[in-house]
Amino acid sequence: MPTLLIRNARCVATFDDARRELADASVFIRDTLIEAIGPAAALPQAADEVIDARGHLVMPGLVNTHHHMYQSLTRAIPGVQDAELFSWLRGLYPIWAGLTPEMVQVSTQVAMAELLLSGCTTSSDHLYIYPNGVRLDDSIEAAQQIGMRFVATRGSMSVGQSGGGLPPDRVVEDEEAILKDTHRLIETYHDARHGAMINVAVAPCSPFSVSRDLMRESARLARAYGVRLHTHLAENDHDIAYSREKFNRTPTEYAQDLGWLGPDVWHAHCVKLDDAGISLFAASRTGVAHCPCSNMRLASGIAPIRRMVDAGVPVGLGVDGSASNDAAHMVNEARQAMLLARVGRALQPPEVRIGADGERRSFFGCDLGPAEMTVRDALALATRGGAQVLGRSDIGHLAPGMCADLALFDLRTLGFAGGAVHDPVGALLLCASPQAAWTVVNGRVVVREGRLATLELEPLVERHNRLARKLAGLQPA
Repeated sequence: MPTLLIRNARCVATFDDARRELADASVFIRDTLIEAIGPAAALPQAADEVIDARGHLVMPGLVNTHHHMYQSLTRAIPGVQDAELFSWLRGLYPIWAGLTPEMVQVSTQVAMAELLLSGCTTSSDHLYIYPNGVRLDDSIEAAQQIGMRFVATRGSMSVGQSGGGLPPDRVVEDEEAILKDTHRLIETYHDARHGAMINVAVAPCSPFSVSRDLMRESARLARAYGVRLHTHLAENDHDIAYSREKFNRTPTEYAQDLGWLGPDVWHAHCVKLDDAGISLFAASRTGVAHCPCSNMRLASGIAPIRRMVDAGVPVGLGVDGSASNDAAHMVNEARQAMLLARVGRALQPPEVRIGADGERRSFFGCDLGPAEMTVRDALALATRGGAQVLGRSDIGHLAPGMCADLALFDLRTLGFAGGAVHDPVGALLLCASPQAAWTVVNGRVVVREGRLATLELEPLVERHNRLARKLAGLQPA
């Protein structure tokens, strides 16, 4: 079996149970698994391939829990750049109705290339629109070619505008056909083994685009196969208003009624999750994909992530759709999660303390306690948290027996100057968001010295841009 040695790293941040950060350390990989981590002098000095990691931070590969990769074709589209969620969707649905299988495959690879180059090794994707012969197989084949660990979610929309939903009728599907195709995909692609490269999940799009029957039947189907469930929930105020008007329920109550709470479920956004919802999510171990950049871009609000984590809700990070972020950079997503949490705290009323004499005193200008979210909190969400949300115990931290998914960042580059000398882990989020120098997935080098190693990037981007122009009606591809 092939071996890979990552040797003499400045720091290996394991994010294991002890949260060890090892200086002058190495990682030894055999085939697809980590065999040993420790002081460089104590590990083997040779392997089939050796990466000189001097001056580098070594991390677990980052885990992206929510994405819509086809949307990379419609980034920065005029007319919706300043829209909130519902207006943004209404503006883009007619464009997305022109998607083709080639467009889905190419846009998936562009999105995955961007993720891999940011140190992300595992990603989910929520494909919920299937016009013109598009199939989820197109995304899965793209992932297999580029070498990313992939959770492919079979999304769906079945309630169009004529039925009181948000999407146009021409982009919704028949519910029986949705369930039949979901069954086929699970049977064909889902792999439940340790180290699986492909998982399939069941993912009706949202409360405002599918029926209650489809939500119930999707949950039954997923649990019959032991696969996970995913949807959008409580994303903004309009989302809450829709649930109350149509279902006379909060989004969490609606999810509970339909069997959409549990340790096999994760919901995207949950920006407007109230205290009762947080309690139900915590008690049921229902996961949340936190998407800070998208939530800011669409003016949805600030999700109460600190309260969720403290209550015991599993939380991971997601970059969300490439047309609502409009990027797929997981280090930057973790940075924004940290910063947004701190802004959220600053918007709360000033803290006061009770003095020894019983008087209430405000400590303006003084440190009243720990930050709402630290660098290591945010990176834990991007690694271990994401793995938990996706139901994976074999990724998300570095330890013997874990999948060999790693990201290496060169601390000697300009963006780290003056920062990494003090704290190489802290500098990853406090300094400018870097690209990965090396990314390893399942023991395979997929980013080598800052360049994608599995596909030629330049022709891929050129092809993608031609298709983006065609989709927007600007010129033939």
